[in-house]
Amino acid sequence: MKKLVLCSLLALGAGGVFAADAAPTAADVQTNLNVVWTLLGGILVFVMQAGFALVETGFTRAKNAANIMMKNLMDFAFGSIVFYFIGAALMFGASKLGGALGWGGICMPSVFAGEGTWDWTFFFFQTMFAATAATIVSGAVAERIQFRSYLIYTALVSAFVYPVTGHWMWGGLHGAASVGWIEALGFHDFAGSTVVHSVGGWLALAGAMVLGPRIGKFEKDASGKIVKVNAFPGHNIPLGCLGVFILWFGWYGFN
Repeated sequence: MKKLVLCSLLALGAGGVFAADAAPTAADVQTNLNVVWTLLGGILVFVMQAGFALVETGFTRAKNAANIMMKNLMDFAFGSIVFYFIGAALMFGASKLGGALGWGGICMPSVFAGEGTWDWTFFFFQTMFAATAATIVSGAVAERIQFRSYLIYTALVSAFVYPVTGHWMWGGLHGAASVGWIEALGFHDFAGSTVVHSVGGWLALAGAMVLGPRIGKFEKDASGKIVKVNAFPGHNIPLGCLGVFILWFGWYGFN
């Protein structure tokens, strides 16, 4: 048996399986470095999802901990799926309607080449940004939104709202044919301050305005004037603090 294995290996070697690969060119090395660097940045942003979950859970009441954790988990899961099928095409497809939105067909491979390592790395990196924009709202509506309503919101934001606005400012990252109308005016976004955080922040404000304060937060007199503000302290400050450090670390992925 040992002789058979040895003979097989020698035969494979003679066939060129063990022949030395051609020396990589400078372009090959740079491409691999780009993949590793971008993948590392995406991983760091992915880690921020844990930070969001811990901060929100730690600074809210214990009775809502499971609900908040599940929202943070599922908005990432739902958001990634719909961004793959719809969002990527709207954000990085060829510009339509004067750069108002992109389109390249359903699913990520129809927009990107879908075969090369760089294409999947770029898609992974951008999916992390899309998930972050969606999860920003979670803290603003914590303790006062139904779980199913939150999932519907997540799907709509990841499929349409974030990709369309993202195309306006970041579509050109995929090539000249995908430049959005704001980007064409010379706009530059650093670390997602507008594309991700401003969009998520405005959505969070809208959600908070629609839902209003938590039940029991404000006490009013007969005329409707607020006479007392009740504090709802977080139930686990160390958990919230750990989340802050995780967000701090993951933030370098944006930058």
